[in-house]
Amino acid sequence: MKRFVLLLPVLFLTMASAFAQSQPTSLGIAGHNHLALQVSDIQVSARFFRDIMGLKPIAVPDNLKAIRAWFDIGNGQQIHLLAGRTAPVVHDKNGSHFAIFVDDIAQSEQFLTQKGIKFHKQVRFDGVVQIYFPDPDGYLFELNEKKK
Repeated sequence: MKRFVLLLPVLFLTMASAFAQSQPTSLGIAGHNHLALQVSDIQVSARFFRDIMGLKPIAVPDNLKAIRAWFDIGNGQQIHLLAGRTAPVVHDKNGSHFAIFVDDIAQSEQFLTQKGIKFHKQVRFDGVVQIYFPDPDGYLFELNEKKK
């Protein structure tokens, strides 16, 4: 009996250690799949993401075409537009926004100007030029030139 009593703490610690090792320590995120944005007008937003953002549309099942638009942003990642927004989006360059790399910030600025898209241009503390502009619902996008 004494042996059992002496072995009990060792047995308990061994079992506790095995149990702890079998418990996950994180969500195990393996990558980004998609970002879903609720928009007020699917057709207007779909044109913006296709024609201004330059994203490739992804086929949507027929029963969802009136309320969804999906876009490929590369590397297996997507943006999904969902119908139904009724409240305004309030994004701010010092708050919520989506940051994207571009190859040539001057070219991006010229393109936005040609398309009549209003934007804010600034130089970041480290000398990087940034451009901020909204989509039709007010979601804010930040452009940064990818360092060469």
